Amino acid sequence: MRNLALAVTLSVLATVSGTASAKADCKAYPKAEWMKEADAKAKIESQGYKIDKFKVDGNCYEIYGSNKDGKKVEIYYDAKTLEPVKTEIKQ
Repeated sequence: MRNLALAVTLSVLATVSGTASAKADCKAYPKAEWMKEADAKAKIESQGYKIDKFKVDGNCYEIYGSNKDGKKVEIYYDAKTLEPVKTEIKQ
C-alpha cells in the first residue's frame, strides 16, 4: 500500500512540476530583428491588454496582466512579429 501511495504522489508531483515549467517555444531571431520593447508594449496595450509585468523569457516577450474583460492573462509573444505563441487565461 505504501508503494502505491508513493507512486501516486510521485506521479502527481511530476505532472504538476511539468505543467508549471512549461514555456513557450519562440523562434530565435537576432536581437536586432526584435520589435522594440516600447513598441511591443504599445501594440499589446492597443489590443486591450493591461500590462502588469513585461519581460524577456528566452526568445519570447512575456506579459502578465489582464485582458479587456478583466481576466488575468499570461501571454508569450514572438519577439519579432509579436504574434502570440502561448496564452493562458486565468478564470
